[in-house]
Amino acid sequence: MVRPRHSAREIKPKIHWIVLGVSMVALLLALLVQGYTNHLFGVSRDVRPAGPADEVPAAIRTGGPIIDDRGATPRTARPGQNVIALTFDDGPDPVWTPKILAVLREQRVRATFFIVGSQAIANPGVVRQTVEDGNEIGIHTLTHPDLGRLPAWWQSLEYSNAQLAIAGITGQQTSLLRPPYSSENAAVDNRMLGVIDNAAKDGYLVSLTTLDSEDWTHPGVRRIVRNATPTDRAGQVLLLHDAGGNRAQTVAALRRLIPELRAKGYRFETLGQAVGAAGLQKPATPAQRVAGQALVAEIRLSELVVSSMDVALIIAGALALLRAVLVIVAARRHTRRRPVHAAVTDPVTVVMPAHNEAAGIEAAVRSVVASTHRVEVIVVDDGSTDGTAAIVERMGLDQVRVIRQPNGGKPVALNTGIAAASHEIVVMVDGDTIFDPDTVHTLVQPFADASIGAVSGNAKVLNRGGLLGRWQHIEYVLGFNLDRRFFDVAQCMPTVPGAIGAFRRSALQEVGLVSSDTLAEDTDLTMALCRAGWRVVYEEHARAWTEAPASVGALWKQRYRWSYGTFQAMWKHRRAMLQRGQAGKLGRRGLTYLLMFQVLLPLLAPAVDVFALYGLMFLSPTRVIGVWLAFLALQMIMGGYAFKLDREPAGPLWAMPLQQFVYRQLMYLVVIQSVFTAVTGLPLRWQRMERYGSLSATPSSATGTPGRSRA
Repeated sequence: MVRPRHSAREIKPKIHWIVLGVSMVALLLALLVQGYTNHLFGVSRDVRPAGPADEVPAAIRTGGPIIDDRGATPRTARPGQNVIALTFDDGPDPVWTPKILAVLREQRVRATFFIVGSQAIANPGVVRQTVEDGNEIGIHTLTHPDLGRLPAWWQSLEYSNAQLAIAGITGQQTSLLRPPYSSENAAVDNRMLGVIDNAAKDGYLVSLTTLDSEDWTHPGVRRIVRNATPTDRAGQVLLLHDAGGNRAQTVAALRRLIPELRAKGYRFETLGQAVGAAGLQKPATPAQRVAGQALVAEIRLSELVVSSMDVALIIAGALALLRAVLVIVAARRHTRRRPVHAAVTDPVTVVMPAHNEAAGIEAAVRSVVASTHRVEVIVVDDGSTDGTAAIVERMGLDQVRVIRQPNGGKPVALNTGIAAASHEIVVMVDGDTIFDPDTVHTLVQPFADASIGAVSGNAKVLNRGGLLGRWQHIEYVLGFNLDRRFFDVAQCMPTVPGAIGAFRRSALQEVGLVSSDTLAEDTDLTMALCRAGWRVVYEEHARAWTEAPASVGALWKQRYRWSYGTFQAMWKHRRAMLQRGQAGKLGRRGLTYLLMFQVLLPLLAPAVDVFALYGLMFLSPTRVIGVWLAFLALQMIMGGYAFKLDREPAGPLWAMPLQQFVYRQLMYLVVIQSVFTAVTGLPLRWQRMERYGSLSATPSSATGTPGRSRA
């Protein structure tokens, strides 16, 4: 197995995991900010039923709509006779607020706008125009919650952040507040009284209303005008809305209302003017401006992050769907192909590199020797210290040769075996793998076509009993083997797996044998053969049973080497993108496929998971779960089809839903670590994988599947 050198392992991984951790925390914070400022915002007029009002002072219940509760006893105020204060809630809106401002300018009227902080951040230019026109502004909280349902500290957070947003955008501060879902004095209950008291502690005057136009119900222009017309000469605080939906009726009603009320002798003032309260709106302090600008920048950055994640989510979904279509269509074409070849009966050399494979080497060798095809077996002991070579030698098999050499790594061991091979066709097999009796014969049949330089077999997980084994079994069938069917049809096979592959010896010699340039020597070799003009095909009926990692740590190390080695091979053979013929097919088809589905898609996967959590918290949980179930259904359909093609029982597919919560994350984290490793240039070296002795079992006894060939 592969792992970094000691110093790199102790330092580098810590650095990139810290970077990844900090990035994920920053992403989560951005999503929380965005979710809070936008998806808690709501202008629903579903009013909370009034509660007990026994604690509400008579001065508030029967007083004026402007409440000052900052002193020992509450004081209220009301506009003077014939004075109307136009107030607008829930804005600003990019469409309707400018139209309302235009009407006010035409009529030379100034009004009071109670601004929602999150809306102000989304529409800063509209807020500035509101202030520049001489209108008064007040706080309507940051996200428009029902304050009566929030604790006091949360209420203060809503006020302070809305205030900072206004300060950062306009350079102004205001001490005027209107709680969302508030109405007239008579409707104040004990919970709303608590809101008023808390606001007073933060230095705010609270504005209620005396007239509700009910424009939020869209009753029609005439009804809005009628509701907004006073029945006496008492001063009024009129409630209108400049956001929260289509406000065309409000704009039209305002054009009629102002001239009609003027004709009746009413005049229009801001709230501060109407009650004689000076200094409600004044310049913000430098500290408030800086803090406000920082808040606005933070929320805008969070919006950019969420927008980027939207794009990433769309790309990830499109890639997942595209891969599903590609592999299913290719698999159908692959199964319909019935190539007719003259039987290949020439003897074959099987090369088996081995480093400390004592646990399973005997079973592996005996399975190959039992082949129905004539074979020569060369076991290359690569510096084992556990008696691997001695075990093979004690078997005393005539067609088996053992070559001992100092530890030089798998590529060196393979090249030693190839050099000693007696036959043109060379089968390479790992020391943790066993063959069915007909595997070798089936594997070499495509060599009847002289254009074929290598053949990939069908690697199957042997130790699939536990949950981790089932997940790897699903991955091998659904992922690796479906992909190989696509690569075969597209003539761009990038990898012949080390567990089972056959090669022309002349083709191997043409490309310089097995290179040590990458950690994925099998991928590097296969790509080199394609670039040399050889075709590489997939023979799904040639099965090999390999021992998969039985622990998460061992699995991580294996996939880390595979992923990093694949990146190395892709970079090494990148010029295939510009070549023609078989090399061009590898480059433009194979490398593009790997880049899209084995690099880009895993890198986007964390965004999908984080966005799913975001959706559960701030969007519609039903919708998020529905999307996840649709994705799972697509995976299950692909899994069922892949298992059918491989003639595997579908029972293990029950583990697929669980695979989405643990195994999938493990796999994309491996890719992320590999990318960091590639970027930082962290060196890795080849080492053996842990062995568990699974090869002592036959395929059928290990899987519990009757009727399967035994090794």
